[in-house]
Amino acid sequence: MVKVTFFKRDGVYFGFRETGHAEFDDAGKDIVCAAISAMTMLVINAIEVSYASNVEYSIDEDTADIEVRAYGALPGGSEDFAKQYAISGLIQAYFLQLVDMIEDYDEYLDVEEIED
Repeated sequence: MVKVTFFKRDGVYFGFRETGHAEFDDAGKDIVCAAISAMTMLVINAIEVSYASNVEYSIDEDTADIEVRAYGALPGGSEDFAKQYAISGLIQAYFLQLVDMIEDYDEYLDVEEIED
């Protein structure tokens, strides 16, 4: 099962940690894993390239666990309020998409939020 923990501060989404493996199907055929991986890279690239904001992330090459933190989403993290709002909104949208996925893939995916 993939577990995704979203980080919030005062209700503002600013990052997440993904651990585990979906094991929905064999490697290369696992649509749950593929969807999560694609969305994760979309979030990282959008923050870093499209929003030109710093995003800290690490990927464990052995386990494929990943942690992402975009402090530009937090109040005071960016001088541009629109950028701050967009980054937080993007991470929140990822959270909401994963929650929707749980309806069909609850055996393979767990999502939670924590104040950090």
